[in-house]
Amino acid sequence: MDPQTVSSLGPYDYDLLVIGGGSGGLAVAKEAAALRKKVLILDLEAPSLRGTKRELGGSSLNLNSIRKFLQQASLLGKAIQDSQKYGWRFKEEGDLDMCHSWSELVEAVQEQVKSRSLELKRELESCGVFYLNAGGEIVAPHTVQVTDMNGRKRRLTAETLVIATGDRPQYLGVPGDRQYCLTSEDLLSLPHSPGRTLVVGGSAEGLECAGFLSDLGLPVTVMLQPDLLPGFDQKMAQKIENHMLVAGVEFLYHCSLAKVEQAETCSKDILSGVSAVTPQQLSRERRLRVTIVCREGQTKQEDFDTVLLSVGRKACTSNIGLQCVGVQCSQDSGRILVNERDQTSVDHIYAIGSVQHGRPTTTGLSVHAGTLLAHRLYAGDNILCDYTNVPTVVLTPVEYAACGLSEEKANLTFGEATIEVYHSYYWPLEWTLPARNKNSCYVKVICHIPDHERVVGLHVMGPNAGDILQGFVAAMKCGLTKRQLDATVGLHPGSAQVFTSLTQTQRMSEALMLRGNC
Repeated sequence: MDPQTVSSLGPYDYDLLVIGGGSGGLAVAKEAAALRKKVLILDLEAPSLRGTKRELGGSSLNLNSIRKFLQQASLLGKAIQDSQKYGWRFKEEGDLDMCHSWSELVEAVQEQVKSRSLELKRELESCGVFYLNAGGEIVAPHTVQVTDMNGRKRRLTAETLVIATGDRPQYLGVPGDRQYCLTSEDLLSLPHSPGRTLVVGGSAEGLECAGFLSDLGLPVTVMLQPDLLPGFDQKMAQKIENHMLVAGVEFLYHCSLAKVEQAETCSKDILSGVSAVTPQQLSRERRLRVTIVCREGQTKQEDFDTVLLSVGRKACTSNIGLQCVGVQCSQDSGRILVNERDQTSVDHIYAIGSVQHGRPTTTGLSVHAGTLLAHRLYAGDNILCDYTNVPTVVLTPVEYAACGLSEEKANLTFGEATIEVYHSYYWPLEWTLPARNKNSCYVKVICHIPDHERVVGLHVMGPNAGDILQGFVAAMKCGLTKRQLDATVGLHPGSAQVFTSLTQTQRMSEALMLRGNC
């Protein structure tokens, strides 16, 4: 149904108008419609520089699905290798040499993302939410100029506006990056295998892509820009790095990307189409030459098939009219400044999700915040979204999940003398039969001693780390202490039982010995 054909109630066309179809925007729209409010959601994002189209659901929802699919592809490859120790045999001996079809994976994932987008549109319709595949720009306090795919414009009004436009991968600004480099949005749009890949940036997104490609058997190099997993616990980051190094991923330290260009390897015959082009030849023809600057000022060049940028994300706030009505944004990040009620500097305009400045960003958090916002606006609730102790997961080859403070942040917040760290290495039972990666899994619990050793940080590195952590997140919200953790009965067989047998770290044990000697 066309929103223009619906009669409006009161002075506005809509009670709520949401700009952006991210996970938080969808949540607040559906919840408000369930509370019998007239809601319109606008979502039209330009494709990436490589032409990759964005589907309804935003970068967080769709990218999270893709991340999980890529992780599963990687895990299945390892499971095939492990299966022989569990007695599985292929009918033909030659079938043991398995290979991976990149094109089939891309086709399946793209179909699933499109199917999910259609499902979301059906959900909006069933909830009574009006949806337009159109962009929105605020041109007056309660007025949004709507521009559809064909460039046609019209103006609609709403009592309340919500900004949920999300963010997108950013570029470095070096010669050739926009012309030749990919971002995470484009990886699953490649019709061919990425081949030898340079991942620029040590963010969670970059390490996930690097680990996945490496597990497919592709040569991968990670250029840190400048740190590994910034914002995460650095000791955990080092363990992830060590595991990836053992798995064959190369790391470049204290280097920066200076230039990307096409390597001059094209033969005249292939360019003219005279000779047949094999996949191997095609790979050589599309090779990229990368200029790298080292810390000492030295430069070197290397050739890669693919250069993937993972150097941060930029909020999509520059062309939606925020300045026109006085919505304040951070000058550094461009993200929107909000208060504890997710309210911007303009009373009737709110922001949800990764467009917010200084807040953690996960899909689950955006959905939760959007739902609570709708209840505050239209159900008389006063429950605020708690932006502390937000769980997050990094789908690296050994999965990493965390909730609460890193060890570095805990020491900075409370003082190192008041922090106790407990830890344990473990070997998942299912890994013992194929003798895979002994003692590469790890758990760390960070406690604040004066507060009855309350758990302020919890970190897990191992298979299904995110699922293991989820239950402990609820306990942390309730003030979980180390004593309560010790009193928990472990479930055997299972990896989560490691939380019931933690030991103090070497640093803290030595500190206690010194205290005893004094």
